[in-house]
Formats: sequence, structure tokens, C-alpha cells
Amino acid sequence: MARNKHPEETVARTLDVAMRLFVERGYEQTSMQNIIDELGGLTKGAVYHHFSSKEEIFLAAMGRVMAPGVERQRQIRDDENMTGIEKVRAMFSCSARGVDAPFFARADPELDPMKNPRMLALEYRDLFAASAREILLPAIEQGVADGTIQTKYPCELAEAICLLNNLWCVPAFYPAHDEAEQGRRVAFMNEFMQCMGLDAAMSLETNVETWRRRCAESSDGGNEAPRR
Repeated sequence: MARNKHPEETVARTLDVAMRLFVERGYEQTSMQNIIDELGGLTKGAVYHHFSSKEEIFLAAMGRVMAPGVERQRQIRDDENMTGIEKVRAMFSCSARGVDAPFFARADPELDPMKNPRMLALEYRDLFAASAREILLPAIEQGVADGTIQTKYPCELAEAICLLNNLWCVPAFYPAHDEAEQGRRVAFMNEFMQCMGLDAAMSLETNVETWRRRCAESSDGGNEAPRR
């Protein structure tokens, strides 16, 4: 087989086609073969050279969707004019959570860990490697150094915040029964961070609105969202 001289083009074309199919058909109704069939000349081997599964393609697609928000988080992290706590607060204000993106909602992947454990595993891996250690941890460590954050556990705090904020507080992964329960989760998160020496707060309004968009239509009279 001839060597692929333009691998970045193969990746881009694959993502273009996959994202269109995910939106048109939904993630669950789109197969790897569907994607390959729409690529017009690219072989199965060329696609599998870059992506071993449909889940990996979807994760890469989400990376493309989230890229502007992640870049903004990096700019905050590297801003020399902000203290550590100011950076953390700014990061909370411009959250880059992919599950809140319109593309994610239209693709609507199954997130029940019993039905799609690979999707959850990929999210779990990336939130520690990128969200916690690459983005949030440097800001917390700076806050400890400049005295604006008081914690003996900067790495553990960054990981716990990202784990809870990106999985437990996200209705797509583990929906609260109702708005009140979603509000209590946010209140717990804010109190937890305060107790750990981090004087920052997640937005109650934003989190409840996210719950409404994801869960209200499927709830019983708007009061209770079914568990996955």
C-alpha cells in the first residue's frame, strides 16, 4: 500500500464526514463503515491507521468543537497579570465542557457506562490528562505560591474538581432527578472548594440551565429526570 503523504488531510476529511453523519443520523446510528463509505476513495486501512474506533473519531470531533474554549483556558493559564485564584475563577467562567456543545446534543451518544463503557473511559482519561493536570493544576499551584489559594493538595484538588465537575455535575453522564438536586450538587461543589482553600464558585444558574436543556423535556411534568 502506498504511504499516505498527507495524514493531516486524511484526519480532517474523516472528521468532516463523521461529524456530518453524527449530526444527521445520530452517533448510535452511525457506524465506522458508514463513515468509510462516505470518504470517497479512502480505504478502511487509511482510516483505521488514525482511528481505532468510532469512539476515538467522536472524541477527536469533540476536540475540534472544544478547541476554541480550550485555547481560551490555556491563555488564562499563561496570563502573567493574573493571580492563581483569578485564573481559576476565569476558567470556571469560560468552561470548555464538550457535553454542553450543540454538536454533542445533536449527535446524542449513549453515555450509560453499562452500555458504552469506552466512551466514559475516554472522557475519564482525558479529563485527568488535559483538564486537571494541563489546565487547572498550574493555576492552583500558582495560587498556592502567591498566597491566593490555601491547600496542601493542589494536584488532588485539581483532579477532584475536574472529576466532579465534568462527570458528576454533568446531566449527560449522571442526570440529577430535578433542578433542586442539580442545585445541591453545585452547592456541594462550591462548599467543597471553599473547605479545600479555593475561594471560587461554579455558577448555579449555568448548571441548572444545562440540566433543563438536557433533562426537562424527558422529565415527568418537568419535575424529575429519569436515571440512565
